[in-house]
Amino acid sequence: MMTRIRDIVQQVLAVGYLSVEAENKLRKLLTRPYDKEDFTAFMILQKAAMMGRVKQESRERCATK
Repeated sequence: MMTRIRDIVQQVLAVGYLSVEAENKLRKLLTRPYDKEDFTAFMILQKAAMMGRVKQESRERCATK
């Protein structure tokens, strides 16, 4: 079974951390057709990141350089 955006989002929200690997998977999946549930899940992730409920590894790397 192919990984879905909502599956990755669920994992990220559960741990509160978006790894570079997960971010790259999401980026790749977003270039392909996806359904409304995946879109909604991605928007929830975006909001959680903006509100600080999810830390992003890529941003942490930029902050330490």
